[in-house]
Amino acid sequence: MRRSSKASSQKLSAESQRLATYAQAVGQAASRIEERAWEHSLDAQLQKLLKTGHQDTIDTTLNALFKEDLNAYDVLMDSVEAVSESSHLGIETADGVSRQFDVLLVAAPILAWTRFAIASGAIPADILQTLTAHFAAHLLADGTQLAMSPTLFSIDQLPRSHVETYGKVQKLAQAALKGTVLKADTKVPETAPFLADTRYLLVAVVAPAGAPLFRWQMPAFQANFAAERAAALEAWRAQATPTVNRLLPGCGVELLLPEAYYMACREADKLIRPVSIRAAVHYLTHTLGVEASDLRAVIAGFGEESADGQVDEYRVAFTQRSSTEVIYGVVWPLYGQEDEDGTPPEGPGALTAPQKPLTPVDDIIAHLNAAGITQIKKHNDRYVVEFCDDCGAPLFADPQGELAHAEMPEDAPAGSEHFH
Repeated sequence: MRRSSKASSQKLSAESQRLATYAQAVGQAASRIEERAWEHSLDAQLQKLLKTGHQDTIDTTLNALFKEDLNAYDVLMDSVEAVSESSHLGIETADGVSRQFDVLLVAAPILAWTRFAIASGAIPADILQTLTAHFAAHLLADGTQLAMSPTLFSIDQLPRSHVETYGKVQKLAQAALKGTVLKADTKVPETAPFLADTRYLLVAVVAPAGAPLFRWQMPAFQANFAAERAAALEAWRAQATPTVNRLLPGCGVELLLPEAYYMACREADKLIRPVSIRAAVHYLTHTLGVEASDLRAVIAGFGEESADGQVDEYRVAFTQRSSTEVIYGVVWPLYGQEDEDGTPPEGPGALTAPQKPLTPVDDIIAHLNAAGITQIKKHNDRYVVEFCDDCGAPLFADPQGELAHAEMPEDAPAGSEHFH
């Protein structure tokens, strides 16, 4: 049974204690009316902190609740994500009438893979206009307005905090309501070149308060919303992919369903993992002039030293079958409810599903097999997460279980040596 830590709660500031109390009250509410009342108080407190830039107060509260009350931690995390990625705006019109709007920050993820470089940065005006038109036509409900950021973001260039996300929403929402185009972000961090990576379009969608945001929410499509959502995704892919190909020359791409910012980012993080496996095998076979069957994969679990045996990520090392030298590596992080035993099935029939959950290792092996890798070794030991002291690259377990830096053979053609 988890014990609460009285010492840490005594250190919380008044603002943090108020957040913690509201989050606990939401979790313990006995009716929907009570729950919504507490949620309203929690959201108002978060709105004030985000508007004034107090990310440290939010982080301190989250850290304390993670140690003391996981249910309240989940409530607060859900709430801070919701409040930072969405908003309610009141705009006064020229005739003095106040109109209320709902705003949502939407991310449109793009999975990309290449043997060269995956672009990011400023989006040319004509491409931005085309993507904006397709986004509105195929995904959004009638009566909505939008503003698309003129920057194609890598994961390193996305907002790094809830406060930054909140600021991005407000700026894009004003652009949507005024019909203006923002300037591209110029001070963005450089992103490391990976063989497979994710790029993001960020869009603020604005609708009259209570009106639908997405096409499948409209009354005409509600009865078959799932089919309409699938059709919207297919239309977005068909129409936007040629334009995205101009943004990402030399890359294979797959457009994912645009969704609320945090949900879309989490889904993209999961779906880029198998793409990284395929891209690695493609790169190695073409660069070294070998068949996939000439390669070996070594899988090992890694976690923090103080994590009580918990696996946070799997690292997949690649060697040639005739050698034990690690020549390449891919990191397969675990997210959310995932662990080494697998995630239980979801959706209709999940409660009666007889099959065992697919473990991450089973998933990795299936993707390796599909890419042509048949010789696979799995280390049962759990390793402490370690990186190269010189370049910061992750270290991988070789077939003997020793941690090693992944390095291509000296006679291999020059190319990308970074690791996803």
